[in-house]
Amino acid sequence: MKYTIVIQWSETDECFVVLLPEFTNVMQPVTHGDTYEEALKNAQEVLELLVESSLEDGEQLPEPQTFDRTLQLA
Repeated sequence: MKYTIVIQWSETDECFVVLLPEFTNVMQPVTHGDTYEEALKNAQEVLELLVESSLEDGEQLPEPQTFDRTLQLA
């Protein structure tokens, strides 16, 4: 899966929170973790569930965002 995972520290929540920007139809942040590694593991699990449930429901998956290096060089 080539979806974006954004992990940021939240002072308010005192944990790392996870955003999945392509999945605009779910509440953000989607998960969290006490460590960066835990947040990443949780993010991967949520991402798998979102993809799985979308496919089961016959919903179209969002288009993954991609990094375009040529735009950075201009």
